[in-house]
Amino acid sequence: MNFNLSEEHLMIQQAARDFAQAELLPGVIERDEKQQFPTEQIRKMGELGFLGMMVDPKYGGSGLDTISYVLAMEEISKIDASASVVMSVNNSLVCWGLQTFGSEEQKQKYLPKLATGQEIGAFCLSEPEAGSDATSQRTTAIDMGDHYLLNGTKNWITNGSTASVYIVIAQTDVDKKHKGINAIIVEKGMPGFEIGPKEQKLGIRGSDTHSLMFTDVKVPKENRIGEDGFGFTFAMKTLAGGRIGIASQALGIASGAYELALKYSKERKAFGKEISSHQAIAFKLADMAVEIEAARHLCMKAAWDKDQHKNYDLSGAMAKLYASQVAMDTTIEAVQIHGGNGYVKEYHVERLMRDAKITQIYEGTSEIQKIVISRSILSK
Repeated sequence: MNFNLSEEHLMIQQAARDFAQAELLPGVIERDEKQQFPTEQIRKMGELGFLGMMVDPKYGGSGLDTISYVLAMEEISKIDASASVVMSVNNSLVCWGLQTFGSEEQKQKYLPKLATGQEIGAFCLSEPEAGSDATSQRTTAIDMGDHYLLNGTKNWITNGSTASVYIVIAQTDVDKKHKGINAIIVEKGMPGFEIGPKEQKLGIRGSDTHSLMFTDVKVPKENRIGEDGFGFTFAMKTLAGGRIGIASQALGIASGAYELALKYSKERKAFGKEISSHQAIAFKLADMAVEIEAARHLCMKAAWDKDQHKNYDLSGAMAKLYASQVAMDTTIEAVQIHGGNGYVKEYHVERLMRDAKITQIYEGTSEIQKIVISRSILSK
């Protein structure tokens, strides 16, 4: 395999790094404290093409490959995971789902604004009684002839109040179980659609997480994605790609914490010399470097599989499982290396540690990734 990045990949990586340093780093601690959505920064990300990286240029996107997306996600996530989760959902779940499975009319109507950041999308699967289990949907979309009547509640929805376009997974025919599920496009402002209070979260506090309530919302039939009963397949295929985005976010959080710890270890002195000279610290840094590099290769492998139109269920699950664990382990060690300073906000690592935890939970918990992996390897 060729492990060298192309010139275009390097340019995208550098552009994302420059943007993160110039636009996301200033004010990132304050946004975290105030749980403030990075409105202006997300707008600029859209203008630069980071919100529609894999969308065809004819729909306003950048037309890039998944490797480019992984590289950009890592750089953005090093600085602000709250911004990168907006980028992940918009790219992996909303834009990719619409472009891959949507009708031409749906693509023309929604993708140009989503890909350029004029509008933001949300993916609505989780419910109070069903996290990542798409087969246990209690939200219903009853077929009324020319429209669906949508009722139910969705929980933990990223971009909950800032989105304009919501892809909602709902049950149309309970008797058909997973074959009776549909994915429908709901627009903000439709009568009966309400947005609940913002969640008070441990990490990614700048991101916009809400519950959504639907009461007799009339959704036109043309807003259904794919054929009747395609919703479960849509959700599974979309989540498989979403795992690559979240693995990349976890990778970025880990590498950001590692870079801060490495820099601090060369500046901080104890017992008359830099703490990086002490074997206890040097070995921590060595372990962090190895684990991050391994996670990066898993992310790249999953991205390559996707770009080569290979099945990436296994590689994506492996990347998400391992990278999220590395993010958690690395940020804990980064706080430890910083000592008392690691426990205060101005050194950033405590925020990265809080942000890391969610990567083990959303897009399917670590336990769910192990189910995907074990089923895959046992079926061979």
